[in-house]
Amino acid sequence: MTHPGKTDNTIVIHAVGDVLVNRDDPDSMFAFTADTIKKADIAFCQLETTYSERGGCQIWAPIAVRALPRNASAIKNAGFNVVSLAGNHCGDYGHDALLDTIDLLKDLDLHVIGVGRNITDARKPAIIEKKWTKVGFLAYNTILPHGYWAEANRPGCVPMRALSFYDPIEPEQPGIPCRILTAPHPKDFRNMIADITKLRQQADIVIVSHHWGLHFIPAAIADYQREVGYAAIDAGADLILGHHAHILKGVEIYKNKAIIYSMGNFAFDSSMTKERFESTLFQERKRLLHPNWNYDPEYPNYFFPADSRKTLLFKVVVSDKKIKRISFLPADTLK
Repeated sequence: MTHPGKTDNTIVIHAVGDVLVNRDDPDSMFAFTADTIKKADIAFCQLETTYSERGGCQIWAPIAVRALPRNASAIKNAGFNVVSLAGNHCGDYGHDALLDTIDLLKDLDLHVIGVGRNITDARKPAIIEKKWTKVGFLAYNTILPHGYWAEANRPGCVPMRALSFYDPIEPEQPGIPCRILTAPHPKDFRNMIADITKLRQQADIVIVSHHWGLHFIPAAIADYQREVGYAAIDAGADLILGHHAHILKGVEIYKNKAIIYSMGNFAFDSSMTKERFESTLFQERKRLLHPNWNYDPEYPNYFFPADSRKTLLFKVVVSDKKIKRISFLPADTLK
């Protein structure tokens, strides 16, 4: 039903995956995409860094990421207004850097989700009203170095942890390969369902962001992702926005609602160095994760596989307080 006296209540939402801006001319990151992003009433991205000059590199960070605060304005200038910080780099430089980033983004009038000064703060949704339609966002993170999740008296992100189990294909054979099974952390799972159920009473459209999945491995979806995604929709979510894998993954329709398992990298300044990329440890890592992960001299500062250059901007059309259509615009992030 439209608002009395009004005829058009259609809104457009744009959603993209991982974003990390860290360069001398930050706005240049979105030189070819900002005009499109700005056509939406609401635009979402997943931020893969903190913006701060405080803090120290945490021992738990496999690849620590931090960028200069002057880069943050590029996200606002590109047209984004909802930013999830619930990811595996939110705690790389400690609590001070995380809190600086939250404050900086909020000063830019951006809605920041999935992180906070404590777990209660981190769980607060963003609710944005456009054309008499309330759109609510929540964000969760499964990719969790030690201590990155928020607690009652600790800053961090909202956890949706998963548990791993290893089941030998032939248990009587020592050293035989195992099936890897995963399942949601029971407490986090219950809390997520409670959050979504509550937001369902406050918003017309509920969108849930998940930093999850098997990074770089083509096509593969972990068991827990389906269980978490289905439960989120059963609890009242209208759309699941997945990211972290750094490559595109499948889209599943469950009960006529979309679970986007990975939107891939959208705009990403790599923090990797050629020396680290060529290290023995990293060579083993990329061999196991992606069959075609090679250094490309055409892109000397981009140390991801070629698949990571492919991305999609998802366009969500909402009318009469329901999602009517989801489509996507393909792009190559480095072209």
